[in-house]
Formats: sequence, structure tokens, C-alpha cells
Amino acid sequence: MSAPVGIDELLERIRAGYDRVGPEEAAAASRAGAVLVDIRYQALRERDGLIPGALVIERNELEWRLDPRGSHRVPEATGHDLRVVVICNEGYASTLAAASLHALGLHRATDLTGGFQAWRSAGLPVIPS
Repeated sequence: MSAPVGIDELLERIRAGYDRVGPEEAAAASRAGAVLVDIRYQALRERDGLIPGALVIERNELEWRLDPRGSHRVPEATGHDLRVVVICNEGYASTLAAASLHALGLHRATDLTGGFQAWRSAGLPVIPS
């Protein structure tokens, strides 16, 4: 059994295992066929809006919806090679979500550094909820 770690150390360890993307990279990945997945809870989506084209899957359903072998998968969950960019509000919960997707074999999953707030601050499109 390994020694306990704090959340900041855990995030650092997870992030060392893959390349995160910034807002412009996430937008480019989406144009190239990646699936942007917004895991923010409903109140934040209602308050701040949505990223056009992003798939909304709340965090507690993420693995069931994106598992290519799962019976509850979304149509976009076509295989383990799927490029997924997970987006939370500020880029913390999305790191844990991306790690969970990696554990399911979605080896190209990543997350958006700074989350939705970074996307919006970069002046990228946002539509009302």
C-alpha cells in the first residue's frame, strides 16, 4: 500500500502522465474530430453558458457514457482511440476524470487546463444554456 498523498500531489502525478491542452488547442482538437466533454454541473452551465458542440455529460455519468464497451455509452463513444477533452469549471475535476478515462483504456483522453473559465477568457465561443 502506498503512502497517502494530498490532492495537489495527486493532481501533479496524474498530469505528468499525459499532455493537457489549453483553450486554443482544445478548439483545434474539436475541429479535428475530438469530442469536447463538459462535465460541469447544471447550475454552472446555466450561469456561464455552454461551449458550442461540446457533449454535456455530468461527472457522475462520465465513465458509463464514454466506455466504448458499455451498454449506456453515447453514440460518440466509438472506440478506445477516441480523442476526448474533458472540461470542468477550472481544470481540477477534469484531471481526475481524464485519469478515470485512461483507466478505461481511452488513452487519448486529456483535459482542458483552466477549464471552462479559461475557454471563456480566451474569447472562444460560448452560447447561453
